[in-house]
Amino acid sequence: MAVDLENLPGVGPATAEKLQDNGFDSFQGIAVASPSELSNTADVGESTAHDIIQAAREEADIGGFETGATVLQRRERIGKLETRVPEVDEMLGGGVETQSISEVYGEFGAGKSQITHQLSVNVQLPPEVGGLGGSAVFVDSEDTFRPERIDEMIRGLDDEAIAAAMEDREIEGGPNDEDALKELVQSFLDHIHVAKAFNSNHQILLAEKTKEIASEHEDSEYPVRLVCVDSLTAHFRAEYIGRGELANRQQKLNQHLHDLDRVGNLYNAAVIVTNQVQSNPDAFFGDPTKPIGGNILGHKSTFRVYLRKSKANKRIVKLVDAPNLPDGEAVMRVEGAGLKPE
Repeated sequence: MAVDLENLPGVGPATAEKLQDNGFDSFQGIAVASPSELSNTADVGESTAHDIIQAAREEADIGGFETGATVLQRRERIGKLETRVPEVDEMLGGGVETQSISEVYGEFGAGKSQITHQLSVNVQLPPEVGGLGGSAVFVDSEDTFRPERIDEMIRGLDDEAIAAAMEDREIEGGPNDEDALKELVQSFLDHIHVAKAFNSNHQILLAEKTKEIASEHEDSEYPVRLVCVDSLTAHFRAEYIGRGELANRQQKLNQHLHDLDRVGNLYNAAVIVTNQVQSNPDAFFGDPTKPIGGNILGHKSTFRVYLRKSKANKRIVKLVDAPNLPDGEAVMRVEGAGLKPE
């Protein structure tokens, strides 16, 4: 929600306009920016930018110490977006968390894009059937988004979920009414904001644009509750080749992840990124597959999930890392109708 930025010290009409044009249209957004970032955006000195940020933190009431009880109270706002595969949701502690980055990695064809598509559907369902009643943003770097797949997954929902979604959208009919189903599919597609990233710089720009979309829809009927990036690392891997480019790549990737994390925290959205893998030649025992992105991605991802193929349409879903959950494994099936229990 836009606020009067001119209330902040050192912010006049011209500076306020520059800030808003670059997506800094709330006290919260300015409060979590760095002085150098704000200085470049608003064309002010770093000391002035520092004062603006401090004042924004006071206005937004963030940035200071708080008790553990207060943190617990704030965490009660966190939503759980269900995959609607009970074994997987139980392993994830109830589903994919908002205000966190969840990374899904695996080899080609393991089902990473299937998860992003399914969650783009599920996030729009009412909370009573495992959704968050919100919309999705889909940053597509590998040309994976398919509206036809969304159609199949909506039709593959059980009757209870379809009926709840139709009631929520005031669509007359039922799970067996073709006209009602077409209207439902169109409504779901209308609430998925898709953008194709042509290179890593464009992908970074789209993450910044995501913040604008989330801000615009914050008080709407379907606020942004899910941000998908499929895949996070494809462009970075292709453009920054060799050890000489590694530091630059990791720095850009780190900034990109911080931008995504900021959106998730400011707008209570779940952020899910897919990641490519490589073979680790040093592994003499066990699975030699390891994710791209190194420690930067490993530390920034709150939850890391490894997908691997099994027999036929079965997939092994392994929780590799989580701050409050034990490692675990679950099995799901990837079907035309979406993700299903074993």
